[in-house]
Amino acid sequence: MKLTVLAATGATGLELTRQALARGHTVTAIARAPQRLELPDSDRLIRVAADVTDAEAIAKALRGSMIVLSGLGGPGVLATGARAAVAAGRVVWLGAFGTGESAAHAGVVTRTLLGTFLKSELPDKISSDTLVLHANGTVFHAGPLSNGPVSRTRRTVGIDGAPRPLFLPARVSRATVAAAMLDEAESPRHLGSIAVPLER
Repeated sequence: MKLTVLAATGATGLELTRQALARGHTVTAIARAPQRLELPDSDRLIRVAADVTDAEAIAKALRGSMIVLSGLGGPGVLATGARAAVAAGRVVWLGAFGTGESAAHAGVVTRTLLGTFLKSELPDKISSDTLVLHANGTVFHAGPLSNGPVSRTRRTVGIDGAPRPLFLPARVSRATVAAAMLDEAESPRHLGSIAVPLER
């Protein structure tokens, strides 16, 4: 498959790109400085320079994409990236557990922390999720991310099947999240809905 990864040099984007190449896909890796992508050159790796805050540049970089996976996470860029991604093709998006549609499933501690420390970022996160969901894309809502390996017992559930933590959601590795997002790109099961990656 031909996949496009947004924010390919970020921690999650790098993991998406690495795993997609390992699965045999051709990857267009989009980043402000794609030369910083710490992966060996390959005839299946296409590095494209584009800044997601430049709507025209990112739309041009995404032109021709069929499936876009997003590792975007910075404040103030999510809705711009989501608009460009949904105009390009099917989207598999990374969101945050406890925001938007998953807020009702998060514990009071999570909702309080997000409302306190991410208050200015929440509207952008919710707006980008909404854009992707309305375009029949899939939004992954993950708990706090770690740098561990892909979980051998990983699974993905819909939001209604997600655990309802009393305090904080369980940590999940970026590698596990990337694997779940790639599974969804290859065989969509959660179109137009929230998916939750779990490690057990």
